[in-house]
Amino acid sequence: MTAPRIIAGAWKGRKLVAPEGLDTRPTNARARQAAFDILLHAEWAGAQWLRGTRVLDVFAGTGAYGLEALSRGAAAATFIESAPPAVAALRKNITACKAEATTQVIATDVFSIRPGHLHGLIFLDPPYGHGFVPKALAALTTRGWIAPGAIIVAELGSGDTFSPPELLAERAHGKAKLVFARV
Repeated sequence: MTAPRIIAGAWKGRKLVAPEGLDTRPTNARARQAAFDILLHAEWAGAQWLRGTRVLDVFAGTGAYGLEALSRGAAAATFIESAPPAVAALRKNITACKAEATTQVIATDVFSIRPGHLHGLIFLDPPYGHGFVPKALAALTTRGWIAPGAIIVAELGSGDTFSPPELLAERAHGKAKLVFARV
């Protein structure tokens, strides 16, 4: 596997480290590029919308989604990840980007998360095949992590389903499907 990189923005081209083994599946660059192209060009979002937005990267792994958003102008990013090897890689990536001042890493399971702060852009990239997206959104909503009108970007595997109240867009990318929604 090729090392993931930041695609655009202030940290364009920066390599990200990923933990050894198959437990962490970094989002492929094409899917991440497609997600940001949609976010920055859709009529319901737009390029200026990302500036100043607080981002939540759930099942963060390497932190590629959240770091990409910061590289492109987001104000701050919070990363939720429970696997110790992924948390270690995530912290290395944050340090390599010199993003410590605008990030927070919460090393816990999203289903056990404590109450938090509102975020306007939520990335969910869970392990495929477990139906985690609706469950994670319910936990985050109940505990005050999702701002009214927030945009949700969920990456789903072929066996996963997610029926948001307001579907904004869907795109297939290899084995993954990107779902853009408001909840």
